[in-house]
Amino acid sequence: MAKIKAGDFVLFFYDHSKKWLMKVSKKEQFHSHIGIIKHSDAIGKQFGSRLVTNKDKYVYALPPNIHDYIMKMQHGTQIVYPKDLGYIAARTGLQSGQKVVEIGTGSGSLTTFLASIVNPKGHVYTFDVEPKFMKIAKKNIEKAGMAEFVTMKKFDIKKAKRNPVTNVDLAIIDLGDPWTVIPQVRKMLKGGGTVMAICPTMNQLEKLAAAFVKNEFSDIESTEHILRHIDAREGKTRHSFRGVGHTTYLAFARKVFFNKVTKRQTKKKVYSTKK
Repeated sequence: MAKIKAGDFVLFFYDHSKKWLMKVSKKEQFHSHIGIIKHSDAIGKQFGSRLVTNKDKYVYALPPNIHDYIMKMQHGTQIVYPKDLGYIAARTGLQSGQKVVEIGTGSGSLTTFLASIVNPKGHVYTFDVEPKFMKIAKKNIEKAGMAEFVTMKKFDIKKAKRNPVTNVDLAIIDLGDPWTVIPQVRKMLKGGGTVMAICPTMNQLEKLAAAFVKNEFSDIESTEHILRHIDAREGKTRHSFRGVGHTTYLAFARKVFFNKVTKRQTKKKVYSTKK
């Protein structure tokens, strides 16, 4: 059984709306409306143990998972929520060992999630142009223990003359104008590779869909995901007042080859048939 040590991250769970993610230390304690949580009470106990505060309220000391790290991370920008993350992984076929490029790191929530799946042999290359947000993202990624599987760089793909990564399995775009980088993304992807873009508005989706077709992508799909919680209790189960409505639209496509015949090729073909 894994036991909690000083320096470990622990999720102190009271209920779904009251839970705290902390790095435990022998001398630290946390004051809340349910009382004082002493870190020393958790150290030496196995994960899952129940701790009692000075107000006789109890919390469970849980090992944080990727969901916990993402929901508790510092936000510099809007994050991609777990309700969208799961579908992204399924729809793109994300798996261990893949090479992923992310354009627009943001707060690092999606970066963290991607790295948690592609490791240990895969890697995520993430690029952004805003140092302030990159600093926050770096801390979030390190906190979740995913730093060794992520390469982060200040890089503007819109102005770049060459692509920083090639032979990519999956490209993620989190920009306000994702359609502008589709030509560059195509060059980075393997044949059949997937691109996924995050679009807060339908106008963005329209422009992006047109760019997909223009740049020879197929299997195009756009989705929206709404999450509704259920309060499941014996004899009185009902819909919860909690819920996560619209956060973003997701757009997916795969790199294919249309084998277009250009006017020049047609002209050459005509000449070749002349005797």
